[in-house]
Amino acid sequence: MTLLTTWPESGPETTVRRTSEPAEIAAALAPLGVRYEQWPIREDVPADADTETVFAAYGREIDKLNAEEGFTTVDVLGLHPSDNPEFPAKAKAAREKFLQEHTHDDDDEVRFFVAGSGIFYLHVGGEVHAVFCEKGDLLGVPRGTTHWFDMGTSPAFTAIRFFHEEDGWIGSFTGSTIAGRFPDYDTIAAGYEQDRAAA
Repeated sequence: MTLLTTWPESGPETTVRRTSEPAEIAAALAPLGVRYEQWPIREDVPADADTETVFAAYGREIDKLNAEEGFTTVDVLGLHPSDNPEFPAKAKAAREKFLQEHTHDDDDEVRFFVAGSGIFYLHVGGEVHAVFCEKGDLLGVPRGTTHWFDMGTSPAFTAIRFFHEEDGWIGSFTGSTIAGRFPDYDTIAAGYEQDRAAA
């Protein structure tokens, strides 16, 4: 289940919006040009499934989106906790790469979460929208949209990535420190879990 939280860009002291209703989330994001939808969840796909398994499970949805949007490259990115002693450094480096505010000048950022979760922070129109995406969620951030992404201190997700450009992920960083002023993935995830447990 997704969670959308919106604050003024000045800081998180005031919450403008907080909802986990898919229709409300889609309606709030649509004016920003952000595509949000939910695909059927394939329960038989392991969280750490390889690319071939993911493509086989979601082939119909991938083909439909490619036909609509004209993507040239589709891949699968996965990061899951491991006993490998190199995992903590790998996870830290991966998180830091996406955690600073940036834009994509030549491509949209479109992700479907096969497993796990992550948060896209969209900095648009004087507000910051934190979109907590989980298994089954697809989010499309238009090119030129200022944003950042947080996978948490212990990343655990698999996502399908769609690109119009063959070069893949290329970010233009703004140099802003705004990401450090808002709740991170771990903080939001912990609060979200408490809310769901109490519901």
